[in-house]
Amino acid sequence: MQYHQAIRIGQERARKSQMNLFSHAGFAMLTLTVKKSEGTFVPVGEQELVAIVQKPEGWITVIVDEEGYAKAQSKTLNETEAKEIKKKAVVAGIPEYAGKVKLV
Repeated sequence: MQYHQAIRIGQERARKSQMNLFSHAGFAMLTLTVKKSEGTFVPVGEQELVAIVQKPEGWITVIVDEEGYAKAQSKTLNETEAKEIKKKAVVAGIPEYAGKVKLV
């Protein structure tokens, strides 16, 4: 797959995740659209899983693919708010991701 094709497909998938997270958080931004696999760029995966991540400035809720690559994220929140958004997403049918989240 050519790089520009991977970006186009990855952007479509990440935008879908962004809109999905937006419906639970009221704000969401794209995070990653491509990832590297066996030395080549491929689009982020289609699967949507939800997790929360602690950063130095606070907590974020993320939607990741099956390998943990973040496709969309909330703004920085306190831990309670991040957990509440994750809970809403799980109730809406998005499975929880328990692995390591890759933000970059």
